[in-house]
Amino acid sequence: MKLFETKLRVRYAETDRMGYCYYGNFAAYFEVARVEALRELGVTYKQLEDDGVILPVLDYQIRYFIPAYYDEELRIETTIESVKGARIFFKYETFNEKNEKLNAASTTLVFVDFNTKRPMNPPADLIQILSKVANT
Repeated sequence: MKLFETKLRVRYAETDRMGYCYYGNFAAYFEVARVEALRELGVTYKQLEDDGVILPVLDYQIRYFIPAYYDEELRIETTIESVKGARIFFKYETFNEKNEKLNAASTTLVFVDFNTKRPMNPPADLIQILSKVANT
């Protein structure tokens, strides 16, 4: 399974009064990580959407271990675990500059036809690309 890495820095506006990165920001961070993972494979959300395929999130789970703080550079390690039918499963682990694990998370997204708003199997060319890095 291929591991994709995305780095980002916690911005001041993303912290709470305790000085922690607000926990809700991680959903957006993971979106950046999965978009960049797909981009690294040559797949962009824009092209998928232009082709009539959208990918809404069906499920999001996270477990927090320690907080992130303002101006820390975070490293998100992303794997595409599998593609089963209309679903694609991602896993994430976030680390700080000291290589401490901050959290572990997963998301399940569904391939949906933009016009019918119904689940669909991913396009064949996408399955071919994803089969190189995930169980399909």
